[in-house]
Amino acid sequence: GTGDPAPSPPAFTWEVQANNRAHHEQLRKKSAFCLSKKKYAGNAIKTAKYNALTFLPLNLYEQFHRMANIYFVFVILLQTFPEISTLPWYTLLFPLSCLLTIRALRDLMDDIGRHQSDRNINSRPCEILSGESFRWQKWRDVCVGDIVRLHKDSLVPADMLLLCSSEPSSLCYVETSDIDGETNLKFRQALLVTHQELTSEESLAAFDGKVTCEEPNSRMHSFTGVLQWRGETHALDGERILLRGCKLRNTDTCYGLVIYAGFDSKIMRNCGKIKRKKTKLDRMMDRLVVIIFLVLLATSLCLAIASGFWAKMFQEKHSYLAALYKHTTPAKQAFFSFWGFTILLSVIIPMSMYITFEFIYLVNSFFINWDLEMYYAVKDIPAKARSTSLNDQLGQVEYIFSDKTGTLTQNIMSFKKCCVNGTIYGKFWWWQVGRDCSWKMLDSNNVGLREAVQQNNDPVLREFLRLLALCHTVMVEERGDQLVYQAASPDEEALVLAARSLGYVFLSRTQDTITISEMGVKRTYQVLAMLDFNSDRKRMSVLVRDPQGTIRLYTKGADTVILERLRGRGPNQDFTERALDHFAEETLRTLCLASKELSEAEYDEWSRRHRMANILLQGRACELDRLYEEMEQDLELLGVTAIEDKLQEGVPETIQLLKLGNIKVWVLTGDKQETAMNVGYACKLLTDDMEILEEKETPSLSTSPGVRFQPCVLSPKDTILQTGEVLQKKGRLWQQLACHGTTDPQEQGSLVEKAFVDLATSCQAVICCRVTPKQKALIVQLVKKHKKATTLAIGDGANDVNMIKILGAPWLRCSWLLALGLWDWEKCPQRHWQLL
Repeated sequence: GTGDPAPSPPAFTWEVQANNRAHHEQLRKKSAFCLSKKKYAGNAIKTAKYNALTFLPLNLYEQFHRMANIYFVFVILLQTFPEISTLPWYTLLFPLSCLLTIRALRDLMDDIGRHQSDRNINSRPCEILSGESFRWQKWRDVCVGDIVRLHKDSLVPADMLLLCSSEPSSLCYVETSDIDGETNLKFRQALLVTHQELTSEESLAAFDGKVTCEEPNSRMHSFTGVLQWRGETHALDGERILLRGCKLRNTDTCYGLVIYAGFDSKIMRNCGKIKRKKTKLDRMMDRLVVIIFLVLLATSLCLAIASGFWAKMFQEKHSYLAALYKHTTPAKQAFFSFWGFTILLSVIIPMSMYITFEFIYLVNSFFINWDLEMYYAVKDIPAKARSTSLNDQLGQVEYIFSDKTGTLTQNIMSFKKCCVNGTIYGKFWWWQVGRDCSWKMLDSNNVGLREAVQQNNDPVLREFLRLLALCHTVMVEERGDQLVYQAASPDEEALVLAARSLGYVFLSRTQDTITISEMGVKRTYQVLAMLDFNSDRKRMSVLVRDPQGTIRLYTKGADTVILERLRGRGPNQDFTERALDHFAEETLRTLCLASKELSEAEYDEWSRRHRMANILLQGRACELDRLYEEMEQDLELLGVTAIEDKLQEGVPETIQLLKLGNIKVWVLTGDKQETAMNVGYACKLLTDDMEILEEKETPSLSTSPGVRFQPCVLSPKDTILQTGEVLQKKGRLWQQLACHGTTDPQEQGSLVEKAFVDLATSCQAVICCRVTPKQKALIVQLVKKHKKATTLAIGDGANDVNMIKILGAPWLRCSWLLALGLWDWEKCPQRHWQLL
């Protein structure tokens, strides 16, 4: 997820008192030069680089970071001396002024757009509680501690604690596409106490709760704090928070308490400062200017010395001209000759070339925008070059780092096969789920599975389908007489719809219940705890009490984490593991499903510790992870699901063309190795004539270091990338490759890094499997550090943000990140890469 690269433990010193502006305005914190400023920022934002007073000095300061501009000014200064001038100085000042003006106008146009965007955002209307009634005001008027009323389809003006909403149990549905690129709805839920107590404007005006939480930070998907009200303490987490930039959907009205405003909000903390990216060509040109200038000075010096000797010989030979040289000497003549030759030879760096460059950059970006072949008709999106100065980088790219899901593939999920209780059911991909949240029936020709469900005599199959209907975060909306599902990912929606087609229909959810229909019988389950999914856990669980009072835990996740948490090897586990490998060979995305039953005493003990951990401020996440880990043990395997994610159109052809251009493609994916390899073959990243270097084969390298392998498939399945470590294999393989007996840990880590990068970059293609978002960033960082190459990162989801931000180089946006403004070229289909 998006966040600080190495976050320090948060300080819980941020206190927000509801309906108390005076308290927040008087608090101040230390600033630079022993000054102080308000601790709580206002909600007005400013993303523009310049204003009327700072534009000229700041822009000139930036422009004179180019060595060529300094050189041209130096030549103009030389022309101001009549003794050595060859032209009037203003004749050179004019073209330099044109060059600086062209660049300044381009920067000014970009900044005017930022100013207009800032004004539009700061002037958006919202309702703020003033006294005992709500009044329409502007976003810039929002302050920390205010209570804001939001309506359907309105944007959230600041990071807020959800107090209550018009939905049952104060659920609130939000779309976070401007934050994490996900277009599916997510739900947030208010505390039960605020939902029950804050039911009118009078009660909201009298609300005097105090929130204590972490200082403002950039961790988008985490929040830790507590609400103290009426002598009781209530735990707060990210599920209670509405982030600035979210859009309220399917909820008529909701009320929120502003926690972070303006630049303290999480999305603004992630924006960073707008800085100019310096291309590889720019850096090379600066170096060349310095070298050429030194050569120019050396040449002028040689010519000046020769001129001095010639003048001395000439005066000695023609003594009758002594009257003409009585006010000068050969040394003085050589001095003036030196600067004269410098001026004469100064055209060795032509100013016209730089002016031409500026026009080429500008026109080239227009050509990208106008290219009809890169127009994406499905979504009515043309290509868009957000930077006019980075286009030359495209021709210098050596490495492409690509996500798989949604980038190489379509992110359109078809539920295709499953394995339950030692039986594989296939060819029943009934439901297909797309990015536009549409679904349709494709096929239903597996009579065996339908009959098995209808016979209802397999308890494992019943639990399997019950898990699909219960263990998820999908939201349901009634449109007429139809149920429409809104999921955070197409995978989840495909699973819920598959269960629905088999008679286990997810009907509704409240804050503490989930209602489903099992073969026509409506059953309501009490939700005791939701153990959330994240990229480190690679699983999610739900703890429920069924109508008969039995407590069960349902868990789904990656096979690597589920299989190691089973109670023991069941009679069908070997068959299920073979089915997993078979599904992976067909490039299907797999999930393992498991469950267990708990006694009332076990649950009571665990629930007590869970409630205590929930109200911790320091170490809450670690304690919850420990409790989740404790609960998710001794599971019973129910089965495996397999979902198909088809390749995008034109992927194999594009990969082939990139290979011909000597561009190496690295695929970084969280899927298992077999799935990633088969996708690699499907898109022709890997071919049958390649030698595949797999993890189990790498020891042979220690005896044959000269071998250069073609593709490289590395799976950090057993070893996680950590700070200072790179794929540290069992048996310390990379130390064998690189360390040669070194004992210094820092030196060892550096050698291990270099050994991995040297190995991987000698391959034609690299596929990194089972990688987390943080590992993606570390892999990209390694290549940048050791190869100093121009790289291109391509991603379409929140898990690619870390990889993108590490680059600071060109990257391609497939579908999102408008709010952060990090991308340099915007377009959608992968088949268009070759055109760029």
